[in-house]
Amino acid sequence: MSFLTSRRARDERPSGSGARLVPPRRASRIGYAAALLPASLVTLGAVAAGRSDKARAWWARAGEQESAARSSPGRPGAWRLSAHALLCVPLGLLALIPVGIEILFVLRGVLYPIVDHGPYDHSWGGPSMAGAWIVHFLVALPFAAAGLGALWLLGRLHSRLAGWMWGRRVGPGPVLALLLSSVAGFVLVIAWIHQL
Repeated sequence: MSFLTSRRARDERPSGSGARLVPPRRASRIGYAAALLPASLVTLGAVAAGRSDKARAWWARAGEQESAARSSPGRPGAWRLSAHALLCVPLGLLALIPVGIEILFVLRGVLYPIVDHGPYDHSWGGPSMAGAWIVHFLVALPFAAAGLGALWLLGRLHSRLAGWMWGRRVGPGPVLALLLSSVAGFVLVIAWIHQL
């Protein structure tokens, strides 16, 4: 933890002519997006158990609102936390799609010889195990990158939507993006089920 603190302090210190802006933490945004569904359910449980402070702190980090959480007099109460958790359920369900892509990348790309023991006569890149492994890994690589990109975009959409919880005005763009992406995700899942 001290490493993260020292790194953050190093990144936020002034350099040269002015203060350096820190880019959004891509890895943490991806991680938060992947955890939106369980976090929504845990938030509802925390609010019901009277632990709104813990849920508020987590959502402040997830929505990149740490400064608003410290300085805002109108911090979200139990009702706003619950409403935000329910709003994040569709985002969490959408995040399951790229999370599934990442799991498939690990199983069918990285661990291909362990998952498929052969024979590789009719596999892509066969008949050797090494050839099949390399081809499956290379085919899965762009999908894994697209899955990470989708998680990052969902995390970005969440941080935009989370602004209302901290008193910022949220325009119709993020809400429309949530509705359109939810419909697109639903259509994708139905198409995937029908092709099985």
